[in-house]
Amino acid sequence: MKLVLDRTLPVSLRSQLHGLIEYGISCGDLAPGETLPSVRDLADRLGVAPMTVAQVYNALKAAGLVETRPGAGTFVSNRQPTPTQPTGDMSELYRQIDALLDQSRKIGMRKADLMALVSARSSRSPEPTSRQQHILMIGLFAEATGSYAGFIADRLGPGVTVEPLTIATLENDAALRARAATADLAVTIMSRQQQVEALLPQTRVVSIRFTPSQETRQALAALDSLARIAAVSRFPEFLPILKSGVMRFAPHVAEVFAETIDNPSLMTTVSQATVLVFATGAESILAEVAPDMPRIEYRHAPDIADIERIIAPALASPNDAPTRPANEIDDAAGFSPHQSHPTQTNLSLKENMR
Repeated sequence: MKLVLDRTLPVSLRSQLHGLIEYGISCGDLAPGETLPSVRDLADRLGVAPMTVAQVYNALKAAGLVETRPGAGTFVSNRQPTPTQPTGDMSELYRQIDALLDQSRKIGMRKADLMALVSARSSRSPEPTSRQQHILMIGLFAEATGSYAGFIADRLGPGVTVEPLTIATLENDAALRARAATADLAVTIMSRQQQVEALLPQTRVVSIRFTPSQETRQALAALDSLARIAAVSRFPEFLPILKSGVMRFAPHVAEVFAETIDNPSLMTTVSQATVLVFATGAESILAEVAPDMPRIEYRHAPDIADIERIIAPALASPNDAPTRPANEIDDAAGFSPHQSHPTQTNLSLKENMR
């Protein structure tokens, strides 16, 4: 991921750098285990003080998003569960596999065809369970979290129910926390995993990535090249990600201006724009603009690969304890990608995902 600070934004360089790395991790642009530049190298590259980079790295480390290895550098934390290891005597299984291989050779089946057949049969034979499994999808915004829960439930099938909850409701409702503690699994965003673990210490918690939704990308790509875009975020740290995302998916649009929801110059910027792009959490801007002004909600959707790679295996091994980096600090900190449920009007952008 190329880290670029935008000095035209009404956001401090420190907040921009923090947001770029944090959202880069949460959205999959920075992979687990990826090496980050040294403090001095990144400071020289960005033209900022080394202290600024060091402060950002320390904050990200406190949030469990990066880890420092003495003599090796700073890396994106790998917070995912360790793959389940089989237990018990494997000799009988090996004997049956050998017999299957022998039988496939006798009937002239190629190894590749046998592997494909086993894979197909396995996909049609879900893990046996004596009850409906219960997952929590824990996010920041109720409507968006509900859409993620529905998306995940559709991918996992009828044997699983996915209940949406927000961090705020868990923090403020002890009875709800007690009930949530009985869930088989809690799913959240990478930058909020520590906070959710602190709220639900007896529940297994995993985090997944969120990527800009296909509908958002398509809506931005379809804009007229003469459009003037006002991109609005509630969170200052998300503003550089929002602006760069808009420019990435609408590279043909030359005029993109970005503001935070509480910036005094916000309405001046919006009044000069022809299209509004708003991040989840900044919906209040809709009451301030003309009802016929085209608007696009910049939203994310759960990464399908992470549902298959992280959530499904975690459900298949419910007794495994969650694994966390040994040097992870337990402070609950950070913020989360701006997930959203569309309120698109003029550009026909409405669905059940954010």
